[in-house]
Amino acid sequence: MSAVLESPRQRRPIRELPDELISQIAAGEVVERPASVVRELVDNALDAGATEIVVRLAAGGIRAILVEDDGCGIPAEELPLALRRHATSKIGSLAELENVATMGFRGEALAAIASVAELSIASRTLDAPHAQRLEARSGELAPAARATGTSVEVRELFFATPARRKFLKSEATELAHCIEAVRRHALTRPDVAFSVWHEGKLVQQWRRASAEQRVRDVLHDEFLAGSREVSLELGVLRIRGRAGLPEAARSRADQQYVYVNGRYVRDRLIAHGVRSAYEDVLHGAKQPSYVLFIDIAPSLVDVNVHPTKIEVRFRDAREVHQAVRRAVDAALAVSRAGEAAAPVPAAASAAPSPLPAARPWPTATPQQASLGLQQAAVLFAQEAPAAWSATAAAPAAAATLPAGDWPLGRAVAQIAGIYILAENEQGLVVVDMHAAHERIVYERLKASLAQRADGAIESQPLLIPATFAATPQEIATAEQQTDTLKRLGLDVSPLSPGVLALRARPAALAGGDGVELARSVLAELAQYDASNVIQRAQHQILATMACHGAVRANRQLTLEEMNALLRDMERTERADQCNHGRPTWRQLTMKDLDALFWRGR
Repeated sequence: MSAVLESPRQRRPIRELPDELISQIAAGEVVERPASVVRELVDNALDAGATEIVVRLAAGGIRAILVEDDGCGIPAEELPLALRRHATSKIGSLAELENVATMGFRGEALAAIASVAELSIASRTLDAPHAQRLEARSGELAPAARATGTSVEVRELFFATPARRKFLKSEATELAHCIEAVRRHALTRPDVAFSVWHEGKLVQQWRRASAEQRVRDVLHDEFLAGSREVSLELGVLRIRGRAGLPEAARSRADQQYVYVNGRYVRDRLIAHGVRSAYEDVLHGAKQPSYVLFIDIAPSLVDVNVHPTKIEVRFRDAREVHQAVRRAVDAALAVSRAGEAAAPVPAAASAAPSPLPAARPWPTATPQQASLGLQQAAVLFAQEAPAAWSATAAAPAAAATLPAGDWPLGRAVAQIAGIYILAENEQGLVVVDMHAAHERIVYERLKASLAQRADGAIESQPLLIPATFAATPQEIATAEQQTDTLKRLGLDVSPLSPGVLALRARPAALAGGDGVELARSVLAELAQYDASNVIQRAQHQILATMACHGAVRANRQLTLEEMNALLRDMERTERADQCNHGRPTWRQLTMKDLDALFWRGR
C-alpha cells in the first residue's frame, strides 16, 4: 500500500478582524449568561449614584432583562457614545486606571451586550425636560417618559449566536444565578435598595439598612447568630466582616463572600488564608461561611486582570494573605466555652453579643519550655489528672460563684468513661473528655513551641533515606528553603536530577508518612509566605502529638478533676473543637430537655 501524503496546510495571511467579530469575541469574555448582564448593568447603576435599583426578568433573564435605577442619568448627546467599545466616563488616563474606585471602568460591557442581544437605553438627567431612548441596533434616538435615572433593557440574549444560547441552563437555574448576582451587590451596598422581579412577581427585595441589618437580611438570622465579627486594621489595609463558627460550617461553599474595595471577587490567595485559619477547628470537608470586606489603597490592587472583573491582583499578595488569616484566626480564637456570657446556641435567632477578650492558656513553666516537645506532650498529659486534683475547687464551691462566671457549669457525673455531664444556668452540658483534653494539650504545646529559642520541631534521622520523584519546582524549593524545612524537622535534599531524598523527619511522626508531609510543605512553600507554611506544618505535627498525649477514654475522673477540666476548657482558645474539628461539648437547654419529656404539652 502506498502512503498518501497530506499536502502541507496552506498559510493564511494575517489580517484585521471585522468589528462584528471583535465584538462577539469581547462579548464571549464579558457575557456568559443572563447573570453576567445583570452584574454589569447593576455595576453601572451603582457607579451612577443610584439609591434604588430594580431588576426585572423574563424567562430567567434569557428573554428579557430590565435594570432601572435612580442615578444621575446619561445626557442625550452621550447615549450613542455609551454603546461604543472602550467609551467610558470612569477613567481617562493610565494613572486613573491604576487607582480605579468605580465598579466599572473598561467601557465595553454595553457594547458587548449589544452585540449578542437587542439592547435599548432610556435615560434622563436631572436638568433634562424628558428622557431619551436609544435603540442600539438601529441607532434611533427618541423621546421617552421616565424619572431621573437610567433604564437598560436587554431582549433575546444570544439571539444572534444560537449555538451559545444552547449552553444556557433552565430558566429556574438562570434566575437563581441572576438573584445571586444581585445578592452579591446587596451585601456590600446596604445604602442601596434592591429588588428583583420575575415574570411580574417580586422574588427578592432588600431595603436600605445598616450594614449589620443588610447581612441579616441577605444571609438570615442563622448566619449572624452562628458567626463572629472580624476586624483588623493594618495601615492602608482594613478587613472587616463576619466569620462563621466551625459548628455552623456547611457541606457546600455557598456562603463565602469576599469583597475588595466593594467589589465581589474570587481570589485563591484569600480563600487559602481563610481556610488556613479554620484548619484545626473544621471537621472533614466542611466549608466555612464568611463575609469579608477588604479595603485597601486602590494603587495596591490591580482590578484590570479579567474582563469579568471578578479577579484581582495584589501588589503584596503575601501580606494580604497573612492579614486575612490573622483576622479570621483572631475571630475564631475565643471559644464559647471561654466566654463570660452564657453560650449562644447555633440556632439562636439573635445576633451574638460583643465578644470578650481572649484568655489564652497560661505561659509554660521554664521547665516545660526547655523540654523537647515530645517530652512536653508527655508531661502535659501526665500532669493533667494531678493538676486537676490540685487546682479544682470543691464541687459545692461552684454554687457560690456569681452567675455566668462558669459558662460550662459544674460537673455532676461521668458516663462510660467518655463523657462528662455538667450543669449550668442554661441546662445540661455534655463534654467529650478526650477531645477537650486534646485541645488543651495542643494549645499548651503551641505555647511551649513559641517559647523555644530555636522555634524548631525535633527531627529524627532516617536509617535509610526515603527517596521520591520530584518536579523541578520541588527541587528548587528544597534547595532554597533548607533552613525552613529544618525548622519543621525535615531534611530534604536533591539526590539526583528529578529525585529528592528525605533524610530526617519530625520525631513526633515516627509512624507517619514523611514523604507526604515533605511534598505538601514544598508545594505550599512555592506559593505562600514561608512563615505561614511553617506555622501550619508545625501545628499539624503538634496536633498529632496532642492526640496521642490526651487523656484516654475510660479514665475514671473524680468530680474535682472533672470541674478542673471544665475550667481548663474555659480558659483555652478554640476549646469548642478538638484538633480535628470535632465538637468538644454540647449544650442542652432546659427547653431541649423539656421537649424530650413532653413537659408543658
